[in-house]
Amino acid sequence: MTDPETDSSEDTSSPEGERLAKVIARAGICSRRDAEKLIEAGRVTLNGRQVAQPAPLVTPGDTVVVDGKPLPDKEPPRLWRYHKPAGLVTSHKDPQGRPTVFDRLPGTLPRVISVGRLDLNSEGLLLLTNDGELARELEHPTQGWLRRYRVRIHGRPDPVKLAALENGVTVDGVNYGSIKAILERQTGANAWISVSLREGKNREIRRVMDYLGMPVSRLLRVSYGPFQLGQLEPGAVEEIPGKTLREQLGKGAPMPPKRQHTKAARELEAKRESSRRETAGKAKGPLRLVGRTRIGGASKKRTRD
Repeated sequence: MTDPETDSSEDTSSPEGERLAKVIARAGICSRRDAEKLIEAGRVTLNGRQVAQPAPLVTPGDTVVVDGKPLPDKEPPRLWRYHKPAGLVTSHKDPQGRPTVFDRLPGTLPRVISVGRLDLNSEGLLLLTNDGELARELEHPTQGWLRRYRVRIHGRPDPVKLAALENGVTVDGVNYGSIKAILERQTGANAWISVSLREGKNREIRRVMDYLGMPVSRLLRVSYGPFQLGQLEPGAVEEIPGKTLREQLGKGAPMPPKRQHTKAARELEAKRESSRRETAGKAKGPLRLVGRTRIGGASKKRTRD
């Protein structure tokens, strides 16, 4: 299941600059929440001075250093689709020493972070980005994107109970929002269910299905908002084109620079257009008679340039 980092704070940019934690996140070092932890741990300096709070504003001329290394130059936001296999932890480091998603990524990728999470035994579509602010935007509940899953459960689903999930459900004191669950097929003692939700709390599907007496044996995420798993093989990663990213989010690779229509440029274009017209006029020359064509019993002269 996803485990989105929900942060209800308002926009932290201002005419004087951006908050330090946001600047670190936008550099792709980590999420904003993790950036705040780095700052509180004393691992960040601003213009040579150690910072203990994430609130200071950073301007373009300031120097930010994390763990002794200056922030890398900011790149345009990029996004990748990754087919996470089961058995990998969605974390850069695991205290228990288990293999992580980031251990298995190709070395050609820049430093990336995940958009939300999939737990150890879940698989399927996991979005990766080089921009912490983009990750926060995509995983925030206010985005309202639909996440779709194919879920294999042990048991025989009751259609009435599945339909009731659309009204939300409370499990062990945790309120879960609307869940659309549809039976795809029953195969012996197991069944496949299509599950769609927008909230995505930690291990939500597994906990709700356990509550209904149908433990999950396999969970595969097939889409996250407009982005689809498609035919991506397990362990494969594929970048989403900048054009697609712009269409969906208004972000991505920078747009081509607009043409500058200065006075000098306009005068030069006018001279070129005048020259083209003059050359075209000379090339035409007089019309020459090349023959006659009979149309409807009448004779008509044909001319050629």
